[in-house]
Amino acid sequence: MSSTVKFHGKAPLPMRDGVTPSFLWLPEGQWPDMLTFMASNYPAVTAAQWRERMERGDVVDGQGAPLMPDARYKQGMRIWYYRELEHETPIPFHEEILYQDEHIVVADKPHFLPTIPTGRFLKETLLVRLRQKLGIEELVPIHRLDRETAGVVIFSSNLDSRGAYQSLFQKRLVQKEYEALAGPLPGREFPFVYRSRMVEGDKFFTMKEEPGEPNSETMIDVIAQRGEHVLYRLWPHTGRQHQLRVHLSSLGIPIVNDVFYPVALPCKQDDVSSPLKLLARAIGFPDPLTGEWRYFESRQQL
Repeated sequence: MSSTVKFHGKAPLPMRDGVTPSFLWLPEGQWPDMLTFMASNYPAVTAAQWRERMERGDVVDGQGAPLMPDARYKQGMRIWYYRELEHETPIPFHEEILYQDEHIVVADKPHFLPTIPTGRFLKETLLVRLRQKLGIEELVPIHRLDRETAGVVIFSSNLDSRGAYQSLFQKRLVQKEYEALAGPLPGREFPFVYRSRMVEGDKFFTMKEEPGEPNSETMIDVIAQRGEHVLYRLWPHTGRQHQLRVHLSSLGIPIVNDVFYPVALPCKQDDVSSPLKLLARAIGFPDPLTGEWRYFESRQQL
């Protein structure tokens, strides 16, 4: 129910422990009071929990006035609240800050850590951890990595320059370099370019290939032999969801420890001893403010 619309302005609730407040516009409908609405629309949170949060002032209107449980429901009003999780499994890996200036923060994300809050993850995310560490409420990622993928992620810390950095990705001026561990491809000449048409898969959050005009492209090269596997260097020229994982799987060499491709395995607890062998090794781009070439490289190894 929380709004996906970006908010540009000052929220009436402050950042708390790295978590910024969420907001929503109250939809058309009839509810006798705010408690009934919140409990009806957020079934994962009990009415008793909502009552406790409202009584401590953690649900407010657009001016910051607390909304008590018996407050009248007003269609079209914007309300603010904190998302909370009763239980969140700690992720036993730590991020590293590679670079920081007045405009951007560059972080080295570990495997298993989501980039942003989603689903069962809130404080155990790269964004919230960095906000806790740096105290920068305006911090937001300008691109993302899958939770299972490790490596370099760039964040904007300055609203005034954010659009300039975001436009680099929109204009495809950013060069991304990945490494992946997978099986050998005998008979291939390297480097080579793989193209395909990718669409949403039959299972939630997966992708698949289908005949038609290609909309994804990856250049693939070999770095070194690693026993029965090969360490590959990958340059994605497009940014489709799970693109590298789908492309290598389609070539018959799924990335080591990939639980989605070629077959999505049943959902289970993370096996932190077997991370996906995919690393966002480096990222480079012309700085939109200075024209200088910027290059950042992960310190992790597969």
